[in-house]
Amino acid sequence: MIHPPLRRMPALALLVLSALLAALLSAGTGPEAAADEAGARAQPVLHEAEDGRLNGTVVESAASGYSGTGYVTGFDAAEDSVAVTVPDGPAGLHDLVIHYRAPYGQKVASLQLNGEGAGDVTLPATDTFSTVAAGKVMLQEGPDTITIVNNWGWYEIDAISLTPSEPRPPHQVSGVPVDPRATPEARALLSYLAAGYGERILSGQQDAASVRWVEENVGRTPAVAGHDMMDYSPSRVERGTTSTEVENALAWDERGGITTFVWHWNAPAGLIDEPGKEWWRGFYTDATTFDVAAALADPQSAEYALLLRDIDAIAAELKRLQDAGVPVLWRPLHEAEGGWFWWGAKGPGPAKELWRLMYERMTGHHGLHNLIWVWNSVDPAWYPGDDVVDVVSADTYPPIGDHGPASGTYDKLVDLVGDEKLVALTETGSVPDPDLLRAYEADWSWFTTWSGEFIDDGEHNPLPFLKRVYEHDYVITLDELGDWRSHPPAGTG
Repeated sequence: MIHPPLRRMPALALLVLSALLAALLSAGTGPEAAADEAGARAQPVLHEAEDGRLNGTVVESAASGYSGTGYVTGFDAAEDSVAVTVPDGPAGLHDLVIHYRAPYGQKVASLQLNGEGAGDVTLPATDTFSTVAAGKVMLQEGPDTITIVNNWGWYEIDAISLTPSEPRPPHQVSGVPVDPRATPEARALLSYLAAGYGERILSGQQDAASVRWVEENVGRTPAVAGHDMMDYSPSRVERGTTSTEVENALAWDERGGITTFVWHWNAPAGLIDEPGKEWWRGFYTDATTFDVAAALADPQSAEYALLLRDIDAIAAELKRLQDAGVPVLWRPLHEAEGGWFWWGAKGPGPAKELWRLMYERMTGHHGLHNLIWVWNSVDPAWYPGDDVVDVVSADTYPPIGDHGPASGTYDKLVDLVGDEKLVALTETGSVPDPDLLRAYEADWSWFTTWSGEFIDDGEHNPLPFLKRVYEHDYVITLDELGDWRSHPPAGTG
């Protein structure tokens, strides 16, 4: 197997160490003074939004509870923004907090640092001025500009605050699967991923056709291939769909790659099937009348039986992979908290219950033990529990040109599981820059670029950039995976 290089000391750690040594040498004082200075550096510094450069926005003061002399509002057009200049200060990694109000429901803002994309931040609904962690920013020596750009607008920005980031402590990921009867192949795969966590990121690509495009145009092959159980959904099969996704996964495994599956689960019943809500869009909430909460509430109902029917149909396909010795990074019920898919339309309770039903049905009733269970929502209210999740993950689709590390989302997932489980970037429209991943210590286990235009339009991921990513020493490609099947299971030495 390939042994990853030792992790270099983060830039921030070097910065803080140098500052402490300088303080000791120049002041001639002891450790207490150095500790005091480090504590002073850790205090947040507030920067008022109303002092920033406005673009299509205005300063108001009608709402109460803001700091300074007002707040910035009027985020209604696509390019509306406020740019806040951070004067000379300590360079290095800083935690960014947004002070805001969102009285019209949950919103999303896009961030830029010195004109470059810096990811999105979700602004939870609040009638009072509140704060939300917005990830990290790497400040340079000299003035920096942090810009908040309208994404899903109608919110108000009061201020931003910045605090020097603490170096990330060592991860506590065990690499032991939650399924006590996990197959040797599943145990080896999870252990392999855990062993390299924080030292490298595995490249991944959704869809066999897009994998081929990467091979032909980039000249390298991703380590992880994404497949979809969508067309095995019974409500699609009965309308004539067929699929070769299991065959694609078997062929990929023969090449030594790692397999992941998502399931765009067409609703078991209640497909509206009219223009704009066609039957083949039946995984969307607005294309079905199927009520997951009602189905789960009555295990004797026909709707509950349909849930089991669908899970059983997909279990039969996963069993084909288990019989062939193929472990699967299994990611059902994805993006539940978004609510745009029917399994998340009724809130976190039914989504978590459905996850546990699927876990118990597949592992217990069907004896499927080749699955590594990948949860795909960030909000703690939606998390189904440590006992049924191996990996936590997120899907991110930043604006074109934003190849940032999505550190804010990463940090939230680390906090969600107490840094005891792997964190993966299971869908992305724009691949994060490996240099930024290292600098920000955003230690995603793997990334999977979505298919079609996201990989081949030359805009979301320009070809020169893709080549740099795939040739980067931090990024693992298929030829660099090594014999991951022979990796010792966690806890065996």
